[in-house]
Amino acid sequence: MRRPILAVLLSACASVAIADPTPKEQLLKPPAGARHYTISSVAGKHGDTWSWALPDGRKAYRMSMSLRGWITENDEVVTSGADGRPSAIAIRGFTDTGDATEDFNVDSSGVAHWKTSVDSGSAPFGGKRYSTYGGPFLAGDLDFEALVAAGDKGIDLLPNGHASISIGQPVQIDGPQGPKTLKLAFVKGLGFSPSPVWLDSDNHYFGNAGTISVLPEGYEAAGPKLKAIQDEATAAMVRDVAHRFLSPANKTPTLVDHVLAFDSIEGRYIPNTAVLIADGKIVATGPAGSIKAPAGTTVIDGTGKTLLPGLWDSHQHVGDDWNLLQNLATGMTNYRSPGTEIDDALSIYKRRAAGDLLAPDGKISVIVDRKDPLAAQGALTVSSEAETIAAVDKIKAAGLWGVKFYTSMTPAWIAPGAAEAHKLGLHVHGHIPAGMRPLDAVRAGYDEITHINFIIMQAMPQAVVDKANTAARLEGPAKYGKDVDLDSPMMKAFYAELAKRKTIIDPTLTVWEPLLTSDGSVLAPEYSPFADIAPPAVARGWKISGYPLFDGLTRDDFRKSFNKMVGVVGKLHQAGVPIVAGTDGYGLELVRELELYETAGLSNVEALQTATIVPARMVGMDDRTGSITNGKTADLILVEGDVSKDLGNLRHVETVFLDGYRLDGKALREASGLNGMPK
Repeated sequence: MRRPILAVLLSACASVAIADPTPKEQLLKPPAGARHYTISSVAGKHGDTWSWALPDGRKAYRMSMSLRGWITENDEVVTSGADGRPSAIAIRGFTDTGDATEDFNVDSSGVAHWKTSVDSGSAPFGGKRYSTYGGPFLAGDLDFEALVAAGDKGIDLLPNGHASISIGQPVQIDGPQGPKTLKLAFVKGLGFSPSPVWLDSDNHYFGNAGTISVLPEGYEAAGPKLKAIQDEATAAMVRDVAHRFLSPANKTPTLVDHVLAFDSIEGRYIPNTAVLIADGKIVATGPAGSIKAPAGTTVIDGTGKTLLPGLWDSHQHVGDDWNLLQNLATGMTNYRSPGTEIDDALSIYKRRAAGDLLAPDGKISVIVDRKDPLAAQGALTVSSEAETIAAVDKIKAAGLWGVKFYTSMTPAWIAPGAAEAHKLGLHVHGHIPAGMRPLDAVRAGYDEITHINFIIMQAMPQAVVDKANTAARLEGPAKYGKDVDLDSPMMKAFYAELAKRKTIIDPTLTVWEPLLTSDGSVLAPEYSPFADIAPPAVARGWKISGYPLFDGLTRDDFRKSFNKMVGVVGKLHQAGVPIVAGTDGYGLELVRELELYETAGLSNVEALQTATIVPARMVGMDDRTGSITNGKTADLILVEGDVSKDLGNLRHVETVFLDGYRLDGKALREASGLNGMPK
């Protein structure tokens, strides 16, 4: 049973290395008349997926997708048993995370067997249904129909888990054949939160809508409308959660006493500290026992615990209400989004201010990319310098914080676009457009570079630089990174110029660690602490076997290249370049990002500053957040354990203070789909 489309796109979605992946040329070819869906966003079309019946009665699927050069080519054949459940499934092909080969079958004794590169197993088939690890998006249609037929009781899944579906009221959209009636449904059990899916009037699968939509050919224009409807339905669900947590009872004064406190400004830990919170602010700090609690104050014994400024994720593409709730549960009280659609951004701001959305506070940028088949999904697409400037003006008019330029931008448009942004007081950052190196972009007006692969692009061959809007942006660093001399005169000059210009770096090492280092044998370090408390389908999807090998390279070569990327972060820090911690993921990866900074050579406190005071300064919010300072907003976290000895203790969130509200960490985790304390 396929995981929700958005979750698939935001996390790894392939199984790897049972054998060499089946090449594209050997995959099934959809016949004329096959059921045809497109994969699209507001930026354009990104791929296709088809289904059809084979002559022997089996059902076939095919998918072909390129997301900014990240390629998926796979197919699937499903054999149904007498009871309608799939009794055999064969998936072939590859994705950007490797070989998609997956096999499932039920033997004559009624035992189910499955094998992917990340797991294998067997179990009595019974009344259960196999939940596939990967495969074409459209192949979920049979699963959705089975959920509808199961009704309220839902379906038990293999390898494990349980899923159910609830169906809402009908809506009408326009399409090639005129008006069409659809129903919004939500699936529970496949992700952290209920996942929207659209059914037709007969409760058959119609499609998925979102930042990326999977819809029948000809219905692409309906994607934004369907997304708006499901977003409104989701907002109603999370409104009740917000009202429950943001109650007056949770905003009474709090005194945390005898606690180890992190001073992010001075870069030190202060033992035996007392901190008083009232009226949403930090009103007093001092030695343990020195602050008298006013009447009605909740007193928390901080012995054996650490109090810190709430964490920042500086690369969190906000837009999903449930994910924002989970960010709070893991200690994130602030974020910087390097790319959210304008309507989504304004909705988040409005609902959070009204107390209808429980979410961190932050600043949002909008992506601008050239209109191109490789354009970023969700971007404002432009076709000229004038349109670039107009897009910047539009972002400013919406009241947002920054402009993020992307990899397909024409290099000549960067300088005038950045100049317009700076004139309007906007931050400029982004990927490095194909044909440019990082210093070219910085000299053209970038205030910040996102992603370590674009940072190390300074040392890549010109052939890689020229194709950085394709998979070359990963394959180049993966291939050549291991051979980069981090102490060469060229690289030292690079670090020095970035430091002189005060260019900010957003490395997102946790994006590249699993892609380059994983071989399918173990779960990536950023997710292993959460594996036992996440829904089974989510935890299974976290285990990947890495970016496909090419050009005779080995996984060890990729690991050496990743180690050089970590090394670059250390060199930048030594040179005085400001670094902000970001994940470009769920946000669960943030603590691992900080641990990697320690590996790079940052101290414990220096790593922690990249997720507290440094990003607060970057976005101009350090006057009210980012440190435990009298008069600042009480955006704080209390965690179990001594963070000065182990950054991993940041995962053990006991209490979150958001705008002074005292929020129970256990209750937040439960509300966001986590069923316990991370390891």
